[in-house]
Amino acid sequence: MKRRNLLAFGAALALMPAVAMAHGPTRQKVTLTTDVAAEPAEVWAAIGDFQDMTWHPAIVANSGEGGNEIDATRELYLSDQGASGPMISEVLYKYSAEEMSYSYRITDVAVEVLPVTNYSSHLTVLPREGGGSTVEWRGAFYRGYPNNDPPAELNDEAAIAAVSGVYEAGLNALVERFGAPGS
Repeated sequence: MKRRNLLAFGAALALMPAVAMAHGPTRQKVTLTTDVAAEPAEVWAAIGDFQDMTWHPAIVANSGEGGNEIDATRELYLSDQGASGPMISEVLYKYSAEEMSYSYRITDVAVEVLPVTNYSSHLTVLPREGGGSTVEWRGAFYRGYPNNDPPAELNDEAAIAAVSGVYEAGLNALVERFGAPGS
């Protein structure tokens, strides 16, 4: 009896490295911030409406329903082709005008457009010591390919680079619009 248990234990140990290597993707996180010269209320007035993301240079147009209420939806069009072109659909799950923050998640996007899955994001405007504002944009997501051995365009690095690029473009547009502190 003891010998059989030891054999079973040994067989289980032999399989452990294979099981450990068979894990899927890891949740990735990106947080970027920028400082702008405008006061928080002015920045929030420009970016705080979930239904209007036209402040971002990649967004050609957007539409949606529900305003800033929980479960509001929006569609972001990334070309002038409208709904037949690249588009991202999102839903709002947290909103606070008082805290100048909202949280949303992507409900539909082609991985060729943004190589991520299970994406959620938070956009916040904070007062900056000495005047102006800090805008923080953070997200959590999985790469666009859920299995092991993803192609290069759908791996973790591609997902991180794509999300970082989206955030950088939006934050740079805010600096261009409101100016950098001290400039």
